[in-house]
Amino acid sequence: MLPLYPPDSPFLEADRIREPEQYNMSQTVPGRINSIINIHNPSIEVHTVDRGLNTGAAVILVAGGGHNTLNVGSESADFVPFFYNYGVNTIILRNRLRHDGYNPQTDAVNDALQAIRLVRAYAKEWNIDPDKIGIMGFSAGAELTAAAAVLFDDFDKKNADPGDPLAGTTSRPDFAGIIYPGPSPFARNRTPPPIPRNVPPAFLACGGTGDRVHAVWAVEYFSAMLAMGVPNVEMHIYGNGRHPGDALPDGSHMTGGLTDRNDTPFGTWQYRFIDWFRDLGFLQKPGIETKAAKDVALFASQPAK
Repeated sequence: MLPLYPPDSPFLEADRIREPEQYNMSQTVPGRINSIINIHNPSIEVHTVDRGLNTGAAVILVAGGGHNTLNVGSESADFVPFFYNYGVNTIILRNRLRHDGYNPQTDAVNDALQAIRLVRAYAKEWNIDPDKIGIMGFSAGAELTAAAAVLFDDFDKKNADPGDPLAGTTSRPDFAGIIYPGPSPFARNRTPPPIPRNVPPAFLACGGTGDRVHAVWAVEYFSAMLAMGVPNVEMHIYGNGRHPGDALPDGSHMTGGLTDRNDTPFGTWQYRFIDWFRDLGFLQKPGIETKAAKDVALFASQPAK
């Protein structure tokens, strides 16, 4: 574990950072953490790829849980071996929660942005390409991801003090995965922020009629990007799909992440992400400029319409 902030950071509540996290452990899989609460010293857990397989790409995983718990089992840990097979490094974020008295729109978003800066600062040491670092969130974690994708400039300006060890290291993600998201900054009851010209490409996936509210939030983000003409934004709204945690007729509950969802198309969204990811050049060898980066640079150089 690597803490996001130094112990004396103004971002932290100094009297609480030594409180232990509380784990909900799996009853059937020894050692598996299903979810976490009581996170007062947010951190990242780093999983790197063997050099021979390594593409240099890194995905920061932000689990959901309604800001009341952090479902790191199905929406973070399960993705470590999945992405490993494609040569992609993974970083699990342990961000602060509303359950523990924090504001998701400020404290938790700051954690996501700080995680991007921290991974980029350690990129050389971890054999990560600093231009292939992105973030993928689920449900409440996708709410943080969507915010991080458009608020990085403001965060960097506010944290440019020379005393900050990460000053000058950008928190801009190189890509964003927004999976069955909570409300983004473009939700209809919010004041939308300006979209930076170098906003990263985004991939969105959600169930449709079975998860209407989250599909609407996904569409709102997609529509804001589409209206501006942002390149390489892709969305999949599946006709058959429910939100993780929803009750099923047999009394069981839907699970999220990589589950096959009873062999429905929604259960294969992760392969659509890999198609998109490969198409944008993130699965090439480290150091090769991605199509995503070229397209962002071209778009940013053009006058706004």
